[in-house]
Amino acid sequence: AARVAAKATVTALRAAVRATVSAVKAIIAATKALISALAAGGWIAVVVVVVICLIGLLAGSCFGIFFSGEDTGTGQTMRTAVQEINQEYEARLDAIKSSTRHDVLEMSCSRVEWCACFVSWCANECGYIDAGVIPKFAGCGTGVQWFKDRGLWQDRNYEPRPGDIIFFDWNDENGQDGDSDHVGIVEKVEDGVVYTVEGNSGDMCQENRYTEGYYEILGYGTPAY
Repeated sequence: AARVAAKATVTALRAAVRATVSAVKAIIAATKALISALAAGGWIAVVVVVVICLIGLLAGSCFGIFFSGEDTGTGQTMRTAVQEINQEYEARLDAIKSSTRHDVLEMSCSRVEWCACFVSWCANECGYIDAGVIPKFAGCGTGVQWFKDRGLWQDRNYEPRPGDIIFFDWNDENGQDGDSDHVGIVEKVEDGVVYTVEGNSGDMCQENRYTEGYYEILGYGTPAY
């Protein structure tokens, strides 16, 4: 979590520097043009140069906003999740519990089945729980019901989008019972294959893949990002 925060801070600082440099360059260019216009004695030219200066300042500000490295869409959830791939179970669980804001996982993930906790952790890191986009949940069934209650549920035949929450009903020794046994995050869909990032997959966070419509996919929660 510390590494993620550090990287985000460095990215933001770099973007701020780039935005500042762009703004300064625009001001310098506008100032030179203004001096030239004043020397020529043309008041119309002065007005034009002032307008150009304002545009330059606005462009610099926009550069900082749009290229600051901050992503409030599904991409941020994906990057957060992917960064957790292949982390050992014990270390990952401790880090998830210790780095979560607002105690989102308080007491709820002490058991081994922590796939839902991982989804909640990723969502919380991106501010999606506070925004009401993804629920705080430790049980897969609770997550399924949350999406269904809000009309945000799709069955296995749906073509998912990156950032959708994928729920599974394993065909284990008890067969499939229509209840969710596992959950992850859709990373991408390519050539009929759904790529996911899942916590508690073999006691690890890792990337998995399934064919679209795979029979053990129960369905999808489709957050309104």
